Amino acid sequence: MWDDLSGQYATSRARKIADLFDDTARGAEFAISADELFFDYSKTNIDRATRDSLIALAHKQNIAERRDQMFAGEKINTTEGRAVLHTALRNLDGGAVHVDGADVMPGVLDVLDKMSDFADAVRSGRFAGAGGKITDVVNIGIGGSDLGPAMAVLALAPYADGPKCHFISNVDGADLADTLAPLDPKTTLVLVASKTFTTLETMMNAQSALDWMAKEVADPAAQFAAISTAMKETADFGIPAERVFGFEDWVGGRYSMWGPIGLSIMLAVGPENFRDFLRGGQAMDRHFCTADLSQNMPVMLALVGIWHHQVCGYGTRAVLPYEQRLLRLPAYLQQLEMESNGKSVSAKGEELDQPVGPIVWGEPGTNGQHAFYQLIHQGKQVVPCEFMVGAEGHEAELAHHHRALLANCLAQSEALMLGRDLDRARIMMAEKGLTGAELEANAMQRVFSGNRPSTTLIYKKLTPFVLGQIIALYEHRVFVEGTILGINPYDQWGVELGKELAQKLAPAVEEGGDTTDLHAATARLVEVAKSMRGDG
Repeated sequence: MWDDLSGQYATSRARKIADLFDDTARGAEFAISADELFFDYSKTNIDRATRDSLIALAHKQNIAERRDQMFAGEKINTTEGRAVLHTALRNLDGGAVHVDGADVMPGVLDVLDKMSDFADAVRSGRFAGAGGKITDVVNIGIGGSDLGPAMAVLALAPYADGPKCHFISNVDGADLADTLAPLDPKTTLVLVASKTFTTLETMMNAQSALDWMAKEVADPAAQFAAISTAMKETADFGIPAERVFGFEDWVGGRYSMWGPIGLSIMLAVGPENFRDFLRGGQAMDRHFCTADLSQNMPVMLALVGIWHHQVCGYGTRAVLPYEQRLLRLPAYLQQLEMESNGKSVSAKGEELDQPVGPIVWGEPGTNGQHAFYQLIHQGKQVVPCEFMVGAEGHEAELAHHHRALLANCLAQSEALMLGRDLDRARIMMAEKGLTGAELEANAMQRVFSGNRPSTTLIYKKLTPFVLGQIIALYEHRVFVEGTILGINPYDQWGVELGKELAQKLAPAVEEGGDTTDLHAATARLVEVAKSMRGDG
């Protein structure tokens, strides 16, 4: 199957994507609709034969069977012996979901109700804090306990009518200091998001936030809540059980904002909008489980990614949301995709013979146009681009701004595909009065090779439901790519070694710390840093 795809790439790589549009049906045929999303992949060099081969590859790798195993609660995270059921957190209207013979849905819905009750209490003022009203919420977490909620709260700003939410993740004291500086401890609620309540960065920040609050609040822990399963540790910190929100080990960190990790989102936008977010994810789950593979949005998004990375050899993909409120989406997708599929070993423990996870990066348009689009248009390397844009924005009085945004988005994808040849550039320079060698040199600078692939995801407006659809779409894309490539997307052993070494290094970097047991390369850097800060 891979040989078939490689052969198709070899014979089609010189073909112009634009020439595929000689078939007037292409625009409609190479696009998929699902509820409020429209996904267009016609501006790629995938033709019918290539699509058929990609779908055959998906069938060969048992995508449908593996998908059904995931939704059924089977332990597809084999290295940790866990089910993968973040989908259960948004299963508002579905039936039972079993893990080890027990239905998990009653517990999921009970926790959602507990979150809703607490959010209502905070938003209404019944949970008042020392200052009489909670005006600000600080979420302390890192990785999946930060990136998803921080992204979603910003994305859903038009729906945010609760306390203002802030996020602290970095152990760098500047993150804590700059976030807390403008806040009033008496009117601030702190959420500590750590499943084990032992995460180094999170707990250091949590203790410092508790010390900050204690300066003005007699019982600072009374204005803390925890998202954790470690009941003893949270109790020792001073947080009572009624303000501890737990989730199961079948919810991975980077897939967790659908449950208690999303408490900050619920506090910002309210329980009903949060449930609409869950309903969007649930709608994408249903589409993923029922649509034919050729009309299945997560499957085709994944297969386009497989074609570009594994077959064409393009090393990166750019995610380009033309929506300022999706500012943090590329960073969120970096973790979702690169932590999930950044592997070199198969699920069976065998070394892979091809690269797996692409580098994911991006920035909102139009900002990126004035930064890195130079490279994606005229650089030697090809960067597949994933555009997304709303048909309309939230600000009716600024509709002309959104129309300009939409025009820019569509223009960029067209420019990547069509480019500009040397003959046209020569005509342009001649019209400017240039001749001879000067004309030729300037014309060359204005050549765009074109034939650069992109996809476009269009939605009517960025609502909680649509955001839920988008996030679930990319979650399932990761699953499909990982399954096709034979890896386990749901463990992340690559993050462990650095954490282990950091614990070993922590005593050494203290004043008077011993460096004799460190590697010589690291010991020298520790001594340099100590010297710079004036340690004897």
